[in-house]
Formats: sequence, C-alpha cells, structure tokens
Amino acid sequence: MDIETSLIEIELTESGLLIEKERAIAQLSILRGHGFTVSLDDFGTGYSSLSYLSALPLDVLKIDKSFVDGLDDVKDRELVKTIIAISKSMELGVIAEGIETKHQVETLYNMGCELFQGYYFSKPLSAAKIRSWLPKT
Repeated sequence: MDIETSLIEIELTESGLLIEKERAIAQLSILRGHGFTVSLDDFGTGYSSLSYLSALPLDVLKIDKSFVDGLDDVKDRELVKTIIAISKSMELGVIAEGIETKHQVETLYNMGCELFQGYYFSKPLSAAKIRSWLPKT
C-alpha cells in the first residue's frame, strides 16, 4: 500500500523532546523534509519554554486532554485560548485532544480551534476498521 508521507503525522511529547534537544530538532527536520507532518502532543503539560517551541520544526500543536477537561475553569480556558493564539501566530495547526462532549467541541470551536480528536467522534480504530468507517470514494 502506497501512502503519501504528507498524510502521516508523527506525534512527539514535550518530555520526549527534552532528552536530546539538538538531535530531536535534526531528526524532525529530516522527517519534515520528507513530507511528514510533525505534531507536539500534550502541549502545555511539559517543561518547554516558548523559545524552545520556536526552535522546533513543527506543524501542529495538540492541546492536552487535561485542558479540554478543564474548559469550565477560567484559568484552563484562558490557557487554551493562549495555546490556540500561539499556534495561529506561529502558523501551526492546533488539535484539541480528548474530546468527549458536544459542549467541548462548540467551546473550542468558538475559541478558534478547528481540529478535534477523541471518543466523541470515535474510539481508536484499526486500519481495517478505518477503511470500513470512512465513506467510499
């Protein structure tokens, strides 16, 4: 099966990138050079600084489920708004993960987030189940 590399997203966590920063940046640059999409998972839960974020060759930031779960809390909601604003200002995509309710989708969409992942849409699927789940084209 031939799959375009642009359709494959490599997800890394903040903590995983902190171990060998320079090596990670070099490897991610190679992956992006081959057309892969690179995302930073669990954004906001690790220890990276904003200057570190600007040095990473990324395409997408993923808002951690803990922030999504805390949308009714003023501080968490403000953090989510900030993550979305940072993503947009850096021309990165932003995905909210751990979506479980329509209310979460609507709240995040109204904040400017347009991509979502979570059990509200589907549980994780095998490749075979994805084929049967997707519309036939």
